[in-house]
Amino acid sequence: RPDRDGRGSRTQPRLLVVGLGEALFDCFPDRVILGGAPLNLAYHAHQLLASHGGEGIVASRVGDDPLGHNLRQEMAKRGLRDDFLQTDSRRATGEVRVTVSPSGEPSYEVVDNTAWDHLDYDTAFASLAKSCRAVCFGTLAQRNDVSRSTIQRFALNATQAIRLFDVNLRQNFFSSEVLESSLRLATVAKLNEKELREVCELLKITAQLDSIEECAYALREVFALDAVLVTRGAQGTQLHRDGEVVEGEPPVYEPAAGADSVGAGDACCAGIVVGMLCKMVPAAVIRLANHAGAFVASQPGATPRLPAQILAMVDGPGRSAATDSANSCP
Repeated sequence: RPDRDGRGSRTQPRLLVVGLGEALFDCFPDRVILGGAPLNLAYHAHQLLASHGGEGIVASRVGDDPLGHNLRQEMAKRGLRDDFLQTDSRRATGEVRVTVSPSGEPSYEVVDNTAWDHLDYDTAFASLAKSCRAVCFGTLAQRNDVSRSTIQRFALNATQAIRLFDVNLRQNFFSSEVLESSLRLATVAKLNEKELREVCELLKITAQLDSIEECAYALREVFALDAVLVTRGAQGTQLHRDGEVVEGEPPVYEPAAGADSVGAGDACCAGIVVGMLCKMVPAAVIRLANHAGAFVASQPGATPRLPAQILAMVDGPGRSAATDSANSCP
């Protein structure tokens, strides 16, 4: 259990879950919203692990500018520390500029060559790589050679951690080389159904790919992954692990005013990672992931506070009897 300063007992290592990559703001004409998949995931993992001596960590880079200062303040409001948020004196904080057409269709411009494109593998990152229990990284933050090198070096050195690769085939911010090298560094891959088929085609994985199950199995076999996570929107999530496919009943939450689905997949990923770290049985892992994702989809923005009933699922009846003190929640 946590000791007085909240950093975990001497005999129980602290569970650090790292979101590695982009930290940014979605900039609408009338508002800015905190975002970036690694930041979203770290925040939700932070909530789920807070009562267990665990912590979500944002490992990213921002500019020394008003948006960068604002991002640090928004992290502090959410209880996230910024020890691993680097400052770039030359480049601006990341932005996604969102415009909405008269018909209501949004379009996105991910501003290029921003601070998070230049992550530096410094001594703090090196230490974090060796001490974290999970790291989650994606394709977008690897669009630049500098950050790609840092992210892949971090994953290479995080040998004790769950290494979750979040595939996002957005615009032209990916390549076959990035996909293949990232999958070889990962222990878990997260994709939606369309991305799963596209990745198998891009990497020329030869198998009977008539179904999602066959695609996921082939991907696991080729890259020796512990698990493949397939997100399916309102249908919930599938966990492909140990030769079985686990899925649960997708929950329904009453939508709040202004609700959007931004960040739902990141919350789902946080549930998967926390469930695995806490040695929950697969059905309980999926239940936690589905509830976290569905709740975030019912709220405005990507980083709402999770309700008590979801946080309580980490302590629920789905804990496996086969736990060990080095990997299970306190």
